[in-house]
Amino acid sequence: MHYIRNLSWIDKMSIRPFRDINRKKTKEINVGNLKIGGDNPISVQSMTNTLTKDVKSTIKQIREIENAGADLIRVSCPDKESTEALKQIVKQAEVPIVADIHFHYKRAIEAAENGAHCLRINPGNIGDKQKIKEVIKAAQNNNCAIRVGVNAGSLEKDILEKYREPCPEALVESALRNIEILENEDFFNLKVSVKSSDVFLSIGAYKQLSQKIDYPLHIGITEAGSFIPGTIKSSIGFGSLLLDGIGDTIRVSLSDDPVKEINVGNEILKSLNLRNRGVRIISCPSCARQAFEVINTVKILEEKLSHIKTPITLSIIGCVVNGPGEAAQTEIGITGGGKGNHMMYLNGVESEKIKSEEIISKVVSMVEKKAKEIEEKNQ
Repeated sequence: MHYIRNLSWIDKMSIRPFRDINRKKTKEINVGNLKIGGDNPISVQSMTNTLTKDVKSTIKQIREIENAGADLIRVSCPDKESTEALKQIVKQAEVPIVADIHFHYKRAIEAAENGAHCLRINPGNIGDKQKIKEVIKAAQNNNCAIRVGVNAGSLEKDILEKYREPCPEALVESALRNIEILENEDFFNLKVSVKSSDVFLSIGAYKQLSQKIDYPLHIGITEAGSFIPGTIKSSIGFGSLLLDGIGDTIRVSLSDDPVKEINVGNEILKSLNLRNRGVRIISCPSCARQAFEVINTVKILEEKLSHIKTPITLSIIGCVVNGPGEAAQTEIGITGGGKGNHMMYLNGVESEKIKSEEIISKVVSMVEKKAKEIEEKNQ
């Protein structure tokens, strides 16, 4: 994909490729005050790993996830103490809260009544039809959405026997069966996921399901692993689906800090120009030509600029080989120069020379200034 080589896009606060991704138009649903599907931006979510009944610890983690840029957050509700804790959690959270429910229909009813904005369930695992009806009624009465969450590791016994092993067709059949249960009770405020820890199985299931339904799709590679392998698997799986226009909300599943899931999710969307949030740093891997310590500089800048939510492009390049060219395409740029004198660029134009020890403070100052200007302009 080639980018337009001029500065006209800078005022638009995002890089525009020649070819935009054509997202599939799905139904719009409401999860609290968040709209998912339709023409709405792809939302990013994560899940707490604290004991939900420990309200203080759960709220602390929710706040950290929110500050990283989450649009909604899921909490597990395995017992009555957890659903009871939702009363306090929902009031203190700034984004919609999804209650993760498995098997026990009373937990789902309690979660809806205690303020959850969405229930993650498999209707087929809840029990008999009367129990399912009671859950759906609780969701309807409390303006609570439902996510039909199909997982390759917990398919219905008869479906698993039919297909002998998890496969795209098995996940799709399970999803359609569970969707029908909700539709038969006139419930349509729902989204769907068909997850697997296998990248190819997940991609196949989502592509097949996308052709059969118009409900918003929650995409993810479940149980993807620790930070590096999980990020790679998620990037491959999400990238394949998103490039085909599939996906309305995403969750990166990592055996790590939930904040990292939000960071990775947002970076995936940034890389595809599907959503721009915060500072996009373009940096070189560094080599013997670098005129300052690029790697450490970038690490420090990522931390110091993490509070910026306004889309801004920043290039940090250690030498003049690619530096000027990259700086010409970013709002703020640094190119390494000789004898500790480096060039700062603003909107692709040389601005001033700065010393190595000034890079961090100067870049932070300029990014914050640029963010303020953009925010004021958009008010």
